[in-house]
Amino acid sequence: MQVTQVEIGTGLIVLFVILGICLVVFLYFAVRWVIVAHQRQVAAGKEELVGRTAVVMEALNPKGTVFIEGERWTAESEGQRVKVGEEVTITRVESLKLYVVKKQ
Repeated sequence: MQVTQVEIGTGLIVLFVILGICLVVFLYFAVRWVIVAHQRQVAAGKEELVGRTAVVMEALNPKGTVFIEGERWTAESEGQRVKVGEEVTITRVESLKLYVVKKQ
């Protein structure tokens, strides 16, 4: 069986069309990902913690430890005693200590 130049040319065209489509799809998702990443606001600093929810790791009576965003923080309850596993809301941050109230 002999392969003609027409069949080779058609095969290459089909191959280039498929590769071109794959490249366009890849570039679409890559550019979209970059745009979304640049639009996202950076959340850093103690100001970003106020109002967030944390989980108590060591009972707050009134001092203890809470867990938020993968980190343990020293915390002090601004009210009643809070048990381990309960959720608290951060009201303020001073130095490296969080002040919290029991979540309603």
